Order: sequence, then structure tokens, then C-alpha cells
Amino acid sequence: MSGWLRGVGVGPGDPELVTVKAVRLIGEADVVAFHSGPRGDSIARRIAASYLREGVVEELLVYPVTTGATDHPLGYHGLMADFYDESADRLAAHLDSGRNVVVLAEGDPLFYGTYMYLHDRLADRYDTAVVPGVTSVSGSSAAVATGLCRHEDVLTILPGTLPVPELARRLADTQAAVVMKLGRTFENVREALRQAGRLDEARYVERASSDSERVLPVADVDASTVPYMSMVVVPGRDLRADAAGRAAAPRTVDPVVPQPHPETGRGEVVVIGLGPGPERWLTPEASAVLAEVGHVVGYAPYVNRVPQREGLTRHASGNTVEVDRARDALELARKGERVGVVSGGDAGVFGMASAVFEAAETHGYADVPVRVLPGLTAAQAVAARAGAPLGGDFAVMSLSDRLKPWTVIERRLRAAASADLVVALYNPASRSRTEQVARAREVFLEERDPATVVVVGRDVGRAEESLTVTTLADLDPTTIDMKCLVIVCASGSRVTDAGQVWTPRYVH
Repeated sequence: MSGWLRGVGVGPGDPELVTVKAVRLIGEADVVAFHSGPRGDSIARRIAASYLREGVVEELLVYPVTTGATDHPLGYHGLMADFYDESADRLAAHLDSGRNVVVLAEGDPLFYGTYMYLHDRLADRYDTAVVPGVTSVSGSSAAVATGLCRHEDVLTILPGTLPVPELARRLADTQAAVVMKLGRTFENVREALRQAGRLDEARYVERASSDSERVLPVADVDASTVPYMSMVVVPGRDLRADAAGRAAAPRTVDPVVPQPHPETGRGEVVVIGLGPGPERWLTPEASAVLAEVGHVVGYAPYVNRVPQREGLTRHASGNTVEVDRARDALELARKGERVGVVSGGDAGVFGMASAVFEAAETHGYADVPVRVLPGLTAAQAVAARAGAPLGGDFAVMSLSDRLKPWTVIERRLRAAASADLVVALYNPASRSRTEQVARAREVFLEERDPATVVVVGRDVGRAEESLTVTTLADLDPTTIDMKCLVIVCASGSRVTDAGQVWTPRYVH
């Protein structure tokens, strides 16, 4: 009969933080396994040493490397996969012999824990269970002795191995944060905290709950002394506010000096088109303004494309609340701030520019200066990838019926189709809108030859980019999703021998 396997969390360092259940199982086990670095010193074993019974079999699982450097043909992850396979085989041999096995894990076994890789390989073959442990996050927040997050605060746990711009963005976008995996990454983490405006409040915790625990302001830490077993804690702000006050208002940030326009001395809203995706398609003018404004407002995926820097406050929101976010931007500008409102593509093409002018007109912000900066549109990007399908007269339409009824969309589609215009279709489908593109195809087929060329661009400019050249007859609406832009060509549009599509400048 096979033995049982238990993944047991032993907490962040203090042996007294090991749970009663963990102590019992460690004492009952025939085999206790634990991981260590190449030097063979296991922190988990050190924590649990007093709970091991005499005569227990100990299995030391030594990592082959602790960095990403290796000559393994599949790289670091390939090497580690082989190590986990070998470790699982060693434990399986004990289990098959009827021995009960405990695998010790610092903190909690399934929270960035190595045990989970053994669990993945063994849980479907043996009687397996996990005993949770006090996490390093809990140990570090207790060491800081400050409330980590309260009420509706969002806590984000981040690996310090993230690139600095990404780490800074995530630190700026959350109320409370913990950054793990320090050591060699510490200087990058400190720079990300500075860019996010969170450095002053961040606390460094080393070897939480152990006898050698240290807590320091991050700004005061000597980077050369930082071990891997350390982390940064960034408590949520406004800690003394009561629940009602916090529920009534979004998270506030430390006051910043308003950044008025250098020439007018007034606040303003600048509506910025970010282009379809790649940074290389962002205009120099847009980059310059984004480097100067004090606030960026927009739909979260677009705000996330703006690099975080010191002095920048981000205001990300969900889809379908365009006028609300425009009004927030206008209010900030009225108070003297320079505000960038961002859109994908060109902000004036189915983007935030119209929403800003709408909010200014309907909510009393006519006195707030508004500028609009152009951006590369999705239609331009897809057309360039295809060749030159927009070389003649063309129309641009959205198939979204969220702000206008389908009857209006269909009437306009039919007019464009009968006029033999090339038509670029934005928003052809979404999770909740799956029929519109099929109905649009039917309208075109009533007015156009089934052999009319159709271009479908998906994620153009990104790593997942694809381009399909087909016809109205062969277009499969079920293949179209929210990442696509569809160009229905004119009767005179042509396809070259190389598969490129172009529309003559003259009437064919």
C-alpha cells in the first residue's frame, strides 16, 4: 500500500509560527524532504528542526542553480523541469514503498512555493494533501506593524523580477503592494518605487520573523546587503480614514504641484491617440506630451501602455464610461492640472476626443482648454499591412450598436455598399455582439459581387498579428472577434500575385 504525501508550510522563519497540524504531520512522517540551494543549507529544515523525530529519513533536494544561468539546451526552465522530475521520482520511490512523506515549504506550500511543482507531478497518483502555512507576506506585514490594506483597498503581490516600467505601472495602479524576489533585483525595485511615487512609504523587511529580522525604509537600504529572503511592503495610503470616507471617494495620492501649460499657465486636457499598439507607432508629439502631463486618464488597457514615471498619477477605468472619465479629466484641468486622456489608435476616430467635447458641452466645462493629438489608426495599420486597399474613396464605420441602433448602422452600410466605397469596419464583434458582422456581410452581399475582396487584420502591430485576404463569399463571421478590423474592398480593388491588396485612385 502506498504512503501518503503532505506538502507542509512551516511559515516565514520563526519555529513558533509552524501550525499545530504541521508539527503533528512532521512528527508522524517516515520521510521529510526539503529544498536547498547548491550549498545544501535548507531554511525550511532549519525552521522545522525541533519537530523532526529521531530516525526520520531526510531527503535533501538541492537546486541545480539559483539563477537563470545554465547551458541546458532548454534553458533555465528546462533544467528546473528535469530537477523536479528527478525529485518527484525520488519521493515516489518512498511512497511506493509505503512510507509517508512530508515535504517542507517555507511560508505556504502553494504561494510561490517549490512544493507545488512536486504536487503537480505526484498528486494524481498518491494520497496527497496540503497544509497551509503563514506566508512571508503575513510575516513581513507583521514586522512592519502597519495595516497593509483596509476596506476596499486592492493588494497586489509582485515579483521583483518584472521589468522596471511594468513594476512601476503596477505599483502606481494599486493601493497596497508587496514585492518579492529581491536580492539582485533590489535596485530595479527601488527605481520602480521611485517612478511610481511610492518610495517614501515603502518598507524593506529582511528575514521576517527570524532572529535576524530587519525593517528599514527602502530608501535607506544598502543594495549590496539584500538577500533573496527579503521583501518590500507598501501599505495602503490614508490609513486613518474611516470606512465611510474611504467608500465615498477613490484612493487619494500625495498632493502634487499642478502642471499647467508652459505657455498659457492654465490647466488643459490633451486627448492623445496612442496608435494601434506598438510603441514605434506612437508619434513623437504624443510621447512628448505624455512625458509632461501630471495625470493620465483612460480605459485601463490604454493607461497601462503609458510608462509610469515620478510625478504621474494614473486614472484607469473600465470600458463604456467614456463621458464619466472625460468629466473627471476636465475637472482636474479646471483645477490647474495638465491631463492626458488616452485612446488607442486615433483619439478622434471612435475614441475619447468626442467624449471629452461631449462632457465639456453637457457638464459645464466649456472654459477648459482641450487639444487633440492625432494617432495612427487601426484602419491605416491594417491597410498598410495588406498593401493599399484605402487608395481610393473609403468609409470608416463601427458595427457597435451600443450608442446607435442597428437600423442606423444597416442603413449606412447599405449606402456605402451601394456607392462602391471601400469600407473599414471597426468593432466588428465582441463577447456580447456576435451577430453584427454576419448581418453586415449579408448587407454587402445584397449590393456587391460575392468575389469582392475582404481583408481581416487581427492584432496588427503586435506579436500575435495575423492578416487574412479573402472574399465576401468566403468570409467566415465566426472567425471575427474584438481584436479584428475588417476592410471590405470596392469592385475595382485588386490582389497582386504576391497577395497584396490595392485600390486604384481612379474609378474602375
